[in-house]
Amino acid sequence: MFAANRAAGGVTFDVAADAAGVTRLRDIHEHGSLRLRFPNPDGKGLSGVLINTAGGVAGGDVFGVDVTAGVGASVTVTTAAAEKIYRSHGPDARINVTLNAGDGACLAWVPQETILFNHARAARSFEIDLAETATLLLCEIVVFGRTAMDETMTDGRLVDRWRMRRGGKLVFAETVRLDGNIAAQLSKSAIAKGGVAIGTVLIAPGDEALAARIRELEPSFGCEVGVSVWNGFAMVRFCAQDAARLRADMIAVLAQANVVPLPRIWVQ
Repeated sequence: MFAANRAAGGVTFDVAADAAGVTRLRDIHEHGSLRLRFPNPDGKGLSGVLINTAGGVAGGDVFGVDVTAGVGASVTVTTAAAEKIYRSHGPDARINVTLNAGDGACLAWVPQETILFNHARAARSFEIDLAETATLLLCEIVVFGRTAMDETMTDGRLVDRWRMRRGGKLVFAETVRLDGNIAAQLSKSAIAKGGVAIGTVLIAPGDEALAARIRELEPSFGCEVGVSVWNGFAMVRFCAQDAARLRADMIAVLAQANVVPLPRIWVQ
């Protein structure tokens, strides 16, 4: 009965640029409890907001998002609110994201925070395929425990798998795994030094000039931030003991990167 009551949802859509360079929705398929809405125009680009009508993610739930930006198209995807992953009785919640961008396309994946409750179990994967001339902006924030309620993750699991290819060649591969007493693991200096929120921004293409612009913000950062460049892309890492401070620093970095306008829902 528990398995039969698990939520499942998915959104698959692709966009294309018309003769005037305006991005239009070409095809979309929604199922289960995931929906995508386009509330506001974004110049010649398109901005979509993902909505999980299940109200959160629980153990055994399965969600998937598949985005394709055609040649010269520009699309930004965010979420209506922070995604909450509730405690599990055993099985992992699974979230699979596939991002594809064609030549000259710009694809931005900028959801709001993912909050893991104590005893949550989540397995998430990103499969990213970029053409040689495509642009990608990807940001993710993960908060461990409901910090406003002084909750810590004394037990739980997170497996976060990222793979990015450019022109069919693998240029980035990473898997983060935290299992068991996550709060104790995060307390270690070599891991998070007591941080309860982590974030990542991935920008392709990215170079040292971009990294230098982001490093100019260093005096204003309220959390630990690191910037690196390799294989033709830039990555910014965040770690904080205050999720709100991390969010503010990430907004500053996204504005400085200036790849796409920040979704209004981030700053309202």
